Amino acid sequence: MKYYELICTAYLKADIAFERSFETLSKYISFSMARGGLENIHKQEGFKHYVFGGLMPIEKEKLYKKGATYTFTIRSLDETFINTLSNALRANIDNSDLLVVHTEKKVIKQFFISELYSATPVIISTDNGKFWTLQSSGDIMQLQKQLHDNLEKKYQSFYGETLKAPQNFIQLIELKNRVPQNIKIYKDGNKITFFGNKFKIIPNEDEASQKLAFTALACGLGEKNSYGGGFCLGK
Repeated sequence: MKYYELICTAYLKADIAFERSFETLSKYISFSMARGGLENIHKQEGFKHYVFGGLMPIEKEKLYKKGATYTFTIRSLDETFINTLSNALRANIDNSDLLVVHTEKKVIKQFFISELYSATPVIISTDNGKFWTLQSSGDIMQLQKQLHDNLEKKYQSFYGETLKAPQNFIQLIELKNRVPQNIKIYKDGNKITFFGNKFKIIPNEDEASQKLAFTALACGLGEKNSYGGGFCLGK
């Protein structure tokens, strides 16, 4: 297994509040995809097999500043997607918020993952139409099952083969926030808030668990990955 990573350098044409930064990046990526011949991925239902992280470095005053440059990272299992998107991002010159001025591609081969850390909120829907939080649900076993099942489906939809895991890929999970984290988007003038959490996860050591942990790094843990949810770091 491999995943492909774009380190993108962005020049800001306007101030961007942290609250709107994920929406701004998501729209920039989606528009670039639509203009770059990736309409089928942009419009398709189901898994898109990519995830992105937030702007770095994070500003203490929660405001990314006009005229400054920041980086963000996009990952995918699909090398063709990454190659095409690299050109499309730099061609998106009409955006009023930012301009990607440089991209650097990296190829990451599968490695043994001892720990996963979610850098952006991990979002999981529940049966009542809400999002999993410790306060509203508290069912850790259900959380682990949904995280595992979601990764199995991502793996199967990309590789076209079933991964027969002997157990849940999570050996230990630790909640890292006291209150739910969120990602906000604005659609048709309405604010939509996705609630999620930050986790530290120790994966199991068997082959299937390690493949699922690597899939989490490659295209995100949980849901709403194309909005920046579930971007992870691993060691």
